[in-house]
Amino acid sequence: MIEPQAPAPPGPAAHRGGCARLPVRPATGRFLVLAGVFVCAACGLVYELELVALASYLIGDSVTQASVVLSVMVFAMGIGSLVAKRLRPLAAAGFGAIEAVLALVGGSSALALYAVFAWTGDWGGLWAHGPSCLLVAFSLTIGLLIGAEVPLLMELIQRIRRQDAGGAVADLFAADYVGALVGGLAFPFLLLPLLGQLTAALITGAVNAVVGGALVLGLFRRDLTRRARWLLVVANLTVLGLLASAAVLVDDFERAARHAVYGRDVRVALQTEIQEVVITGGTQGRPLNLFLDGRLRVSGSDERRYHEALVHPAMTGEHRRVLILGGGDGLAAREVLRHPGVRRVDVAEADPEVVRLARQDPALSDLNDHAYDDARVHVMTGDAFRLLRAAPPATYDVVISNLPDPGITDSTMLYSQEFYGLVRRALTPHGRLAVHAGPVSSRPRVFWTVETTLRAAGLRTTAYGVTGRASAFTPGPDRSAGPARAPHDWGFVLAGHGRRPALRLPAGVGAPRMETLTREGLAAGARGVEGMRVGGLGASTLVDPRY
Repeated sequence: MIEPQAPAPPGPAAHRGGCARLPVRPATGRFLVLAGVFVCAACGLVYELELVALASYLIGDSVTQASVVLSVMVFAMGIGSLVAKRLRPLAAAGFGAIEAVLALVGGSSALALYAVFAWTGDWGGLWAHGPSCLLVAFSLTIGLLIGAEVPLLMELIQRIRRQDAGGAVADLFAADYVGALVGGLAFPFLLLPLLGQLTAALITGAVNAVVGGALVLGLFRRDLTRRARWLLVVANLTVLGLLASAAVLVDDFERAARHAVYGRDVRVALQTEIQEVVITGGTQGRPLNLFLDGRLRVSGSDERRYHEALVHPAMTGEHRRVLILGGGDGLAAREVLRHPGVRRVDVAEADPEVVRLARQDPALSDLNDHAYDDARVHVMTGDAFRLLRAAPPATYDVVISNLPDPGITDSTMLYSQEFYGLVRRALTPHGRLAVHAGPVSSRPRVFWTVETTLRAAGLRTTAYGVTGRASAFTPGPDRSAGPARAPHDWGFVLAGHGRRPALRLPAGVGAPRMETLTREGLAAGARGVEGMRVGGLGASTLVDPRY
């Protein structure tokens, strides 16, 4: 009779290829591991979305940023899975260490990216208007750590109860994908609106550390040596302490970073359901600046030059009914209301908080001459595309498109052929459309694509522009441009049915007096823009955006 061998002493080597000694039944242990997979997958996707959101906000062009983050992460996940194969004999200790590092890196990633941008103004871009080295570094690191989870979790599941590889993979990836779904939905609908980007990332990191540490120390502690258990406890407590300290100080950090980005003259800073709104100046003789998602949308020092050029060339004919797309700040409405004969002004604004500030903020309401107090002004809150689809044909004599640049991905559909087709339908037979189409000198291809798209929608066009100061009103997509690279001009397109619209200013009895704009300046601006024409461009459509 063969005597049974004595059990091997506790430690990782005792369980290589064998079953783990669990404090619970195998079925319960397996459920707990899959629950941990679920939570860790949700945290991992939140880290990815945090990087995409912050990069899009700070750099612009969300398609590029999303593509860079996701492609780098997926690549890194594959590399991480290969590297983690060497850790399978120490699966429990390896998984615990990886989760601690991932919680720290992922939880602090948004804070670190925003800090570098706020205090340096640059991330070390890899190419003009492209991603940054720091963004790529975080994407690569987080992807490596997420990818390393998979083989280690597979080993832990198999140690609990051996099963066929196909069944184990199916269970693991089912929990992983469902967790990713929950994380992907929680970020835009729960974490971002309630906590903001920085706090959401920190809390996600804390959850990641707690779940990863509890899974290993609670379920697989007998797989660890005494020294490994203490090291893991200390590592997780350190990570949680750092994340908790950052969460406590995040408000002070945000204020300091905001001052570094916008200057110390910040009067209003709020996160709406749509965007971040910041107002600086406007008191004691300082010019008011309005920033939306970090982009300067209004500069009180020379906004009048922009708005006069945008509005008045379109108001030379019938103008009883006017639609303003965007322009919730009320400044375009101010210029429209200077014209006699205006009976109704509809302002289509996506963010009601901007309209509220334009009504209630003393400096901004003074700047727009209290336009919203005029009974002729009506606000329509919602998506401009949807509002135009619901508008009856031939509703408006004038449409003013005061939207963000087409270089911002969220605005691309509002510069499409389909959108301009809706505008064309909403215009009366002699109606006119004025479009802010971005700077011509720095982005001529984008500007002339807008003009080409208007013509493709059946409108006749006249292009023109006005010059501005390099450090002033820059509504373009490049958040990180800085004064030295800010546009020196604003480009516009005047469009209408039938004949090509004439470029002139209102004249006659009651016509408003221009403060910054002259007929000679308009004519010179049209000649200058025409000299930068780019030919051979296609129209931008919903399915084939060209910006």
